[in-house]
Amino acid sequence: MAEFPDERQLVLRARSHLEQWRNSARTQAYTELFSGETPLLSSDDVRLLDALDSALERHGGDGVWGTDEYGIHTAGTASSDRSIGVVCVYHPQITKDSVLQGIDGIDDQTEERLNAALWRYSERVATLIEEQLDEFIQQTQH
Repeated sequence: MAEFPDERQLVLRARSHLEQWRNSARTQAYTELFSGETPLLSSDDVRLLDALDSALERHGGDGVWGTDEYGIHTAGTASSDRSIGVVCVYHPQITKDSVLQGIDGIDDQTEERLNAALWRYSERVATLIEEQLDEFIQQTQH
């Protein structure tokens, strides 16, 4: 009978893959939510997010698309019978006092629409990472 790694070792090994999983999940989530047949945002809103992203990166930040952060937890998940899962620990958010300094023309309704889309994007990325984590755990235990 194969010996299963303990949860701590499994989490440590999985964390070594997190950046790779995150990058592929970001690409897939962006394509699904912003480029698919029924995008969450209009092309104008996506261009606005991309412009905000570029402005933030020029000022030395991570941009809009690079600020989401994910972690592997051991509290159990709704989508799996395993005790190890993925959570978004930081959702990107547009705020007037941080991202939008010096940018005119973004009203409260647009800000809310962009933030709601960014939230869904981050949650989708977390789900996609968790799918990769589940596959990793299955491969590790067999």
